[in-house]
Amino acid sequence: MTAENKEIFENEQTVVLEEEDMDTSVTEEYNADSIQVLKGLEAVRKRPGMYIGSTGPKGLHHLVYEIVDNSIDEALAGVCTHIEVEILPGDIITVRDNGRGIPVGINEEMNMSTVTVVLTQLHAGGKFGGSGYKVSGGLHGVGSSVVNALSEWLEVEVTQNGKIHSQKFKRGEAVNDLTVIGESDGHGTFIKFKADPEIFTETTVYEYEVLERRLREQAFLNAGLSIKLTDRREEEVKEETFCYEGGIKSFVEYINKTRGLTTLHEDVIHFSTTIEDKSAEVALMYNDSYNELVLSFANNIRTIDGGTHESGFRTALTRVFNNYGKKFKILKENDKLQGKDVLEGLTAVVSVKLTEAQFEGQTKGKLGNTEMTQLVSQMTYNKLMTYFEENPSVARAIYDKALEAARAREAARKARDLARRKGALDNNRLPGKLADCTELYPSKPEIYCVE
Repeated sequence: MTAENKEIFENEQTVVLEEEDMDTSVTEEYNADSIQVLKGLEAVRKRPGMYIGSTGPKGLHHLVYEIVDNSIDEALAGVCTHIEVEILPGDIITVRDNGRGIPVGINEEMNMSTVTVVLTQLHAGGKFGGSGYKVSGGLHGVGSSVVNALSEWLEVEVTQNGKIHSQKFKRGEAVNDLTVIGESDGHGTFIKFKADPEIFTETTVYEYEVLERRLREQAFLNAGLSIKLTDRREEEVKEETFCYEGGIKSFVEYINKTRGLTTLHEDVIHFSTTIEDKSAEVALMYNDSYNELVLSFANNIRTIDGGTHESGFRTALTRVFNNYGKKFKILKENDKLQGKDVLEGLTAVVSVKLTEAQFEGQTKGKLGNTEMTQLVSQMTYNKLMTYFEENPSVARAIYDKALEAARAREAARKARDLARRKGALDNNRLPGKLADCTELYPSKPEIYCVE
């Protein structure tokens, strides 16, 4: 160690010693009594981000999604045809459906009404054993209880067996027992809540457009289901009903229309398959843009980060284009299209439904079921390959788009290589003791060793 470095080292040691002089010790003893166990919904209020992603606007809107998703699950079970969502003054949310209604009987294990159990106990629901729901988006049994825990107050009404049952809660705690408040020939569940400003400190104001986009999406994914959204916060009431008999085919058409895109073929390409308790459905259409939009869903839940079903679709799509091109001599023997080439100008919706969906986290951003990769991949490859062979004019229009993208990609690569090579030949960019290679072709590399 040189004298100069030694001095620097000693100075650094002095700084460290000065920092160590600060009192950062823990005065309380760390023992068995230091371990805290959060009971009931305390954990949700202590760490809300674990359950809804964040306590910002995204998490705020997620509260609505959780309640609506329960109604959607009733639609998947074939027992719900209409859902109503309202935003009332003061940013109070109401969700009403005409499903079966939460069971109102006494849960023997908990010795309380099932409604109370569902709204106050984590991991309580009818989606674990497969008897209540064959397919559902809410698999963890925490959605309703989490919304209850993070609400300043929540009210529930269940119409069932000719009676209307009601119960109120405050910050996750039951204010009263489930009681009968009236009679009705209908059936379904009604939930009304106000997000707790103690949790959502940034904002408790809902954006109409955000909820509109989500509910429209759900209507597309459930052909024939009617979803009504009403905003009563202003004097002029906003109101819209979403119902699409065409399902995800209508979804793709809507996306292209709202983006003002010119499509390369007239009809949406659509195919589906069902194997045992798993089903997959794909709708796609190509346009003249240079962007791709692939939306994937599992049990009607938008998988923002994709997952096994989306990767299966993307892989199969590339394989179809390459095999079709080789089969009909459009591609040369050594040529190969890449994923980015076949995705350019694509609008697609991939939707799968399965009994035991495995999501990453409660917010369900990514599907993890490995078996869905093969299911979606095989379906996409077989059915799209058949479609291309039966519709050669459509296939050629789409294929020309992919070939154009491949040529543009290759031209861009060559331009980048040339720019780098020109930059490397500029002696001003290199230190005086270094010299650039003189060979221009990468297949003939050079190396200079200088001592």
